[in-house]
Amino acid sequence: MTVSSAALPPIRSDLLVTDELEVLSALVPLAGRKIIELGCGAARLARDLLARHPDSQVTGLEVDRIQHDKNLAAAPVPGLQFISAGAQAIPLPDECFDLALMLKSLHHVPVHDMGTALAEVARVLQPGGHLYVSEPVYAGPLNRIVRLFNDEGPVRTAAQHALDEALTTGTWAQVAELRFDMPAHFDSFETFEARMMRPSFARHYLDANRVAEVRAAFQPHLGPDGANFLRPMHVRLLQRRD
Repeated sequence: MTVSSAALPPIRSDLLVTDELEVLSALVPLAGRKIIELGCGAARLARDLLARHPDSQVTGLEVDRIQHDKNLAAAPVPGLQFISAGAQAIPLPDECFDLALMLKSLHHVPVHDMGTALAEVARVLQPGGHLYVSEPVYAGPLNRIVRLFNDEGPVRTAAQHALDEALTTGTWAQVAELRFDMPAHFDSFETFEARMMRPSFARHYLDANRVAEVRAAFQPHLGPDGANFLRPMHVRLLQRRD
C-alpha cells in the first residue's frame, strides 16, 4: 500500500500522544506486514503491535549485547525474533521487509555510519516499503535536565541531516512528517536516575557532584504525584521508491 501525500495530515506540533503505535497505524498498514525494527531496545512497541496484529512478523535488531540478551531471555512472543546487529550492517537478504522502524534510535548510530544505515534499510525494504523514523526533539525541560549528563544535541542534528541527505539520493521520498508531545512521568528522582541515567548512560562518567547537579535541576519539577514532562517528538515517514 502506498501512502498518498495528498491524503496526509498537515504537520502539527499541538498533538499529545500517549501511544505511538496509534501514530504509526494511522500512517501505514500494519496487518500482515513483515517489519524490521532497528535499535529495538526492549521492543515494547513491537510487542504491542503483534498483540494487535498477530498475523505480522517483527525482527528486532539491537546492537547492545546486554539488552539483546534480555530480549532473548524474555517470554517469547509469536512473530517476534531478535538479532544482534546494528543498522549499518543488517545481516539479512535484500527486499525482505514491508516496513522499517527506527524509534529514537537513528541518533544512536555513529554519525559517520548514518548514511550507510539508511542505505541498508532501503536495501532490505521492498520497493514501496516505508521507513518510520521517530526522533526526540532537542527542546523542553526534560531535555535540559538530560543534557547535563548526556548532551545529544549534535547527534540528533546529525540524524535529521542524514535523513535530508538520504532524500537527495533518489532512493527515498518523504510522504509524511509529524510533530507531537509524549508524556513522561517519574515517581521520584531515584526513578528518573534508574531509567535515564543508569544503566543506559553508564558509559557517561557520573560522579557524586554531577548526580547532585542533575537532582537539583530535577527537583523543581517534582510534585506530590511525581514529576511530569512533555517530550517533543519528530516523526518522518519515508517510502522507498520503486
